[in-house]
Amino acid sequence: MTAEEGPKTARITILDEEHHSLPFSKGLTANAIMASGLAPGQAYSVATEVEEYLVGKGQLEVQANELRKIIFNLLKEKTGKHYAANYWHYISFSSMNKPLVVLIGGSTGVGKSTIATMLATRLSIVRIVSTDAVREVMRAFFSQNLMPTIHTSSFDAESALIHPLPAHIEPVVAGFREQSLSVLVGVRAIINRALKEGTHIIIEGAHIIPGFITPEQFPEAYIVPLVVTVSDEELHRSHFYIREIETQGTRPFQRYVAHFDNIRLIQDYILEMADETNVKTFESVNLDATISGAVDYIINAAYGMAKKEAADNEAAQMIV
Repeated sequence: MTAEEGPKTARITILDEEHHSLPFSKGLTANAIMASGLAPGQAYSVATEVEEYLVGKGQLEVQANELRKIIFNLLKEKTGKHYAANYWHYISFSSMNKPLVVLIGGSTGVGKSTIATMLATRLSIVRIVSTDAVREVMRAFFSQNLMPTIHTSSFDAESALIHPLPAHIEPVVAGFREQSLSVLVGVRAIINRALKEGTHIIIEGAHIIPGFITPEQFPEAYIVPLVVTVSDEELHRSHFYIREIETQGTRPFQRYVAHFDNIRLIQDYILEMADETNVKTFESVNLDATISGAVDYIINAAYGMAKKEAADNEAAQMIV
C-alpha cells in the first residue's frame, strides 16, 4: 500500500430472500437506523459498529434478515430497548410494501415545513409536498371567478366567500374550510399517485384538517395524520419574525401579524377537529423534542396498522 492509499475496508455483501446481492452501506444503514428516533450522528455510529462487527467475524456475506437482527441487538445493547423496538417496528411495517403517508396539519407559522423536512430525513422519505404548492398549481387551472377561495391566503379566505353565512358561523373558519376542501382534491390525487408508485410521502400544510382525510379512505397505505401547534401566542408571533429574516423579507412579518387573530382562530378550529377525531398534536416549542416524539408516534402508529392487518389476514385464512 502506497503512502497515498488509505486502509482498504472489506466489502460486505447483503443477500435478500431471492439471493440478490447489494453492497453494505453505512450511510443507507444509518438512514434505516434513524427511523428508530436516533440522531444522525448516533445512527451512523451504530452503523459503523455493525460494519466492524461483521468484518471482525469475517462475515462478508450476510442475509438481510440476519443483518436486521444484528442491528436490533446492537441498538438494544448500545441505546436501550426503546430505540431497538422503534427500529424493529419500522422494519416490520416497511416489509409490508405499503407506502407511508404522513399528513402534517397546523395553522400558519407553527413550523410545519421545518418539522416535515426533519421527519423526512429521520424516516428516509424523499418526497415532501406542501398544500400551498398544491393550491398554487390549482390557481393556474382555475380562475378566481370559478374558485375564488384558492386565490387568497388560508387566513383571509373569508374575503372570497360569495354566499352569505348564518350569523353563528365564523367567516374566517368558513373561508378556511372552503379553501381546504378545494385543495384537498389535489392532495388526494397526490396520495393516489404515491400509492401507484409505492412511495412514502409527507404532505404538510394548513389545509390538512383532521378528519378530512382518514386512514379508512386509503386502505392501500399507512395514513398517519398529526397536528403541529404553538399554544403560546407570543412564541407563535415570534415565528413570523424569524421567518421574515430566514426568507430575506419575502414572507414579511407585518403581513402575518396583521392577520394574527385570524391565524389563531384557524388554529383553534384545527385543534378542535383534532380533539374530535383523536388526531395526535405536537407542541412546536422544543424542535428536538417535537421531532423525537413525532418519529416515535409515526413509527408506532404505522406498526400498529401493519400488525392489525397481519392479524386480520391470519384470521381470514383461518376462516377459509
